[in-house]
Parts: sequence; C-alpha cells; structure tokens
Amino acid sequence: MINVTKTFLPDRKKFDRYVDQIWKNNWLTNHGPLVLKLERRLKKKFKVKHLFLVNNGTIALQIAIKTLGFTEGEIITTPFSYVATTSSIVWEGFKPVFVDIEPKTLTIDPDKIESAITNKTRAIMAVHIYGIPCNVEQIEKIAKKHKLKVIYDTAHAFGVKYKGKSILKSGDISILSFHATKLFHTIEGGAIITNNNHMAKKIGYMRNFGHKTPTSFQGLGINGKMNEFCAAMGLSILPSINKIIAKRKQITVLYDQLLKRNSNVSRPQIPKLVKYNYAYYPIIFKTEALLKKAVRNLKGHNIHPRRYFYPSLNTLSYVKKIRMPISENMSERVLCLPLFIDLSQENVKLICNLI
Repeated sequence: MINVTKTFLPDRKKFDRYVDQIWKNNWLTNHGPLVLKLERRLKKKFKVKHLFLVNNGTIALQIAIKTLGFTEGEIITTPFSYVATTSSIVWEGFKPVFVDIEPKTLTIDPDKIESAITNKTRAIMAVHIYGIPCNVEQIEKIAKKHKLKVIYDTAHAFGVKYKGKSILKSGDISILSFHATKLFHTIEGGAIITNNNHMAKKIGYMRNFGHKTPTSFQGLGINGKMNEFCAAMGLSILPSINKIIAKRKQITVLYDQLLKRNSNVSRPQIPKLVKYNYAYYPIIFKTEALLKKAVRNLKGHNIHPRRYFYPSLNTLSYVKKIRMPISENMSERVLCLPLFIDLSQENVKLICNLI
C-alpha cells in the first residue's frame, strides 16, 4: 500500500535517549525540560520572539482567536483549507466570512478582502495552503488600514521563508501543526508564534488553564500543554529536517518532470522569493471526472492519494451558505499525490503512468 503520506520516524536510539531522560526526571507534562528545550530550539531556528508549544494545531488556532480579546464578531477567512480553520472560528463563537481564493496559488485573494469587511470584522485568518504563502504584504496593509488583527494558519508551512525570513514572522499570530502527517511532527502537537509581548503573555496563561500561580488565575484558559513524549519526538526529528525537505524536493522534481507533458493536470504556483518546504504535492485536473478516474485507477493499484481539500468549506452544514466559485471549482479538481521521503523513484513513475 502507498498512502498519501507516511510518518517520518527518527532513529530509535536517539528517541530512546530522550525517553530515558523522561524516566530519570519523572516529569511527563506541565512544561517539562524537553518541552522547554524544543521551544528554545524552534525559536532560534525561526528567529521569532515568542513560541509556545501546545498539544495540537486546532488548540493553537482556538487560543490564537481567544488572544484577540473579543467574544463575538466576524473573522475573514478562506474556504479552501482543512476544516479546522473554519471549525475553530465557529467553535469560539465567531462567524467565518469567506473570501474566495486566487486560482494560481489557491490562497485567499487579497483583492477581495476589503469588500468583505464590516463593522463586525475582528480579524483576518489567512492560510498558507500546502505551504504556499499567501500575499502577506497586501493582507497586512489591509489589516493596518482597517485596524484588524491577522492570524496565519501556518499548519503546512514549517520552514518556509519569504524574502529570506521565516513566514512565521508575518502577522500578529501564526500557528503551526505538528501532527504525525506533517513535515515536522511531534506525534500530536502544534505551536503558537507571536512577536507581540502583550499577546505572548496572554497565550502563556491561556494554554495552562489561565494559571497565574498554583492558586490564582489570570483569566479563562484551557489545557493546551504539550507533554514530554511529544517533545522528545520533535527533538529527535528536528536535526533531520533539512534532509527531509531535500529528499521531498527530489521527489517533487521527479513528479514535475514526469507530469509536465500531461495536459490534463497542472500545479499551483509558488510565488517568487519563496523558499518552499515541499510539504505536499497537489495537482489540479482539468475536470472532476478526470480526477475521479485517476483516483479509481490509482486505488486499483493500492495507491491512495487524497482529495485535499474537499469539500470547499463554505458548503459545511454549520456555516452560512454563500457561493465561492473558485474555491468550489478547485476543491473538486485538486488531488494530493503520495509524498514522503522513502517513496521510491519506481513508485513515483508508476503513479505518474497510472495518471
């Protein structure tokens, strides 16, 4: 079986050394030494001021929204993303206001954002789809003009740079997902990143039930803490991340070479001045019928791509129905092909031949 992804596992001896430390310290959670070490290493890697590890990327989104300080209102976002982007907004009591996407990059179209702003708008939540950065400069110019906050769902963009700087330095808050399917993972986990001292203080309290001291509370909080075993996995994988990205790039280049003459498929466009992370390999079919035919053919050979993202989020049952023609059309035609570091050249060729 060839799945769309395969979890990267580090050298077992390296991981076991960290587990031995957990046993020695008898410290499993509550901001243990391995969690703090991983936070420091990630802050140094990305050159950001504040980074907080949490137990998953969805909690990261929910805390990011809470950090804004509002209890209701509207948040402008994209309909082309994983469901957690929209569900987090609704879960926190806000209304998602969808803005359609650019057909080339599949990221939120900044030219359509201003017309969606109302007196109830509190923030813009944009997504770096497949690790492809959205137009951060234009989005933040709009946000500044209208005095809005910007949250970036950066779940796919670990290691991505724009103009030589980490994409995590953009906006008021960014979040990462470290789920086991991600480029860098901690089994389950995530992170919240900000360069704003006031927001950082709130995030620090919020991810730990709001505790100010063991017997006093700063305000409303939640259990968002990462445990030591998850941090051990992250610390074991982090030294291999450049190798992981380099290998995924090789596979991506091979896919590109083999599919370039196929007139039935195309690829999303990566903007200039972006250092990409090769997190996914999405292709766009000319029609949904062609996509379905390819999926049937691949599954017939025990190869399992993923319709990622489908359906368009503006069609969910718990949001107000509004047409998003580009997102709806793209979600029907996008397919992510298998991509992981030990995917062989022979299997890449097989996948392309079957398509």
